[in-house]
Amino acid sequence: MYFTSEPEHITMLRETVRRFAKKELTDDKLRAWDKACEVPMDVFHRFAETGACGVTIDEEYGGSGRDLVAAVAIIDELARYGAAIAGPFIHCAFYGGVNISENGSLKQKQELLPKLARGELLMAYGLSEPNVGGDLAAVETTAKLSEDKNTVTINGTKRWCTAARIADYVICLVRSDDESKKYKNLSMVMVPLDTPGIDIVDLDHIGLRYAKTTDVIFTDVEISADHILGGIDGWNKGWNMLASEALDVEKLEITGVALGVATAAVEDAWAYSQERKQFGKPISSHQSVRHDLVEARTKLQACRHMLYHAAFLAQNRLPCSVETSMAKLFVGDTALDIVLKCQQVMGAYGCVSEYAMERHVRDIMVMPIVGGSSKIQKNNIAGRLRLP
Repeated sequence: MYFTSEPEHITMLRETVRRFAKKELTDDKLRAWDKACEVPMDVFHRFAETGACGVTIDEEYGGSGRDLVAAVAIIDELARYGAAIAGPFIHCAFYGGVNISENGSLKQKQELLPKLARGELLMAYGLSEPNVGGDLAAVETTAKLSEDKNTVTINGTKRWCTAARIADYVICLVRSDDESKKYKNLSMVMVPLDTPGIDIVDLDHIGLRYAKTTDVIFTDVEISADHILGGIDGWNKGWNMLASEALDVEKLEITGVALGVATAAVEDAWAYSQERKQFGKPISSHQSVRHDLVEARTKLQACRHMLYHAAFLAQNRLPCSVETSMAKLFVGDTALDIVLKCQQVMGAYGCVSEYAMERHVRDIMVMPIVGGSSKIQKNNIAGRLRLP
């Protein structure tokens, strides 16, 4: 279960990612991209040439075969350099590749999956709204199917749509039936972001600054019914699509980012502690610093085991909603503790932009919140374990 020796193909993938990162993700570039809150897409396209974007897509559609453990390993490696490429990879391989593979119609799979496998498309998510967060089934954005069932008209506002300015589609959860009961009145639609009637408003944010996060406002936006996820047969079946593998996998990918950031923080503090001298010796020789570093590395190992265990279950299509929530909860919260402790090891140098630690802190601060907050994960776990 990936706890002893890693499969050779995943080790090779890690080495490929590391070679790419060493060449393309230099400190000066990462600082500039973080400040601008955008990453040049040509960098991501060069990464896509490695074939990595196909790890969530079956071979018949141009991928290398569904391998969620490998996909999480790629995120783990990329996120050690922040979200610069890890973010676009998630929008391609997870928001796109996983969603279309699991829920798309045959036509959608044939049209979109080969492009996603080549890294040619990005998908943004449109789930939350100004008045809707944890209770996603209460979405207010509406979608009306025409009488001839050929078009869908969308009205409403989606919030926290990260990367909407660089994505090709935004996958939205919408209220598609005013008469059916909650959960039975929802659909998922893939809206091309160049469709007339869409306005995008930026929301400035502190962490994961690979792309701007935004509001996406829909005013009488008309799309073809072909863009209903799953085709016309997917109408009013959106909650089942979202609440099954989609949410479990989203917990895995954001947890992979948290693990990667925490790993980078530990490595940076570990190296700094041996270079920085105070009282005539490296600060790593002082017991308090040694204890902090060892505690951080121990917690990091626990995080790694929890994440890859959950990924193993998901890959093998075993029940994993509890385990993915536990991984998101534990790693999100623990990674924050790890990074803040590593920042303290570096002292003032951990607070200036010349050192990556400052970015690690901003990125990790959002981890207990994004992708389903720690409080929501606790509710999910209690409910799944039938706690009265």
